[in-house]
Amino acid sequence: MPTLRHITAQATYTTPLGQVLIARTEAGLAGLWFESQKWHPAPLDAPERPDDPLLREAATQVTDYFAGRRTRFELPLDLHGSPFQRSVWQALRDIECGATRSYADIARGIGSPQAVRAVGAAVGRNPISVIVPCHRVLGSSGQLTGYAGGLDRKRALLALEENTR
Repeated sequence: MPTLRHITAQATYTTPLGQVLIARTEAGLAGLWFESQKWHPAPLDAPERPDDPLLREAATQVTDYFAGRRTRFELPLDLHGSPFQRSVWQALRDIECGATRSYADIARGIGSPQAVRAVGAAVGRNPISVIVPCHRVLGSSGQLTGYAGGLDRKRALLALEENTR
């Protein structure tokens, strides 16, 4: 996650799956966390700016996603993590809406087929829920596995995408 000094604005919005905190840096969107999500940041030392153009646009695109009007997000992102984590998060962004991949698929796709557990850890630390679609990753036999936002949210997101296809 970006350090607190990098976050320049934040806002809280309501989605059908609960409140989300959206945060940005000068470079782009840096976080979208569901309320009570694992790895939800401590209170951010950044101004509440629901009028910030990027935060407003992110909220609009997330609203359109939940309404079934959007399947891809077009927002500048500022993903802070290790090079390995960023490669995993980029791979997540390449999974089409309504599709799923396994952790092993992601590991092979980034050229690290033995790193399945590390991929799982990186997926779990994804700082931008929904927009970087970590909910589209399943266990190798297709079972639902952990989701930092909770398995009920993961089920709901996958069901929404199934109905959007």
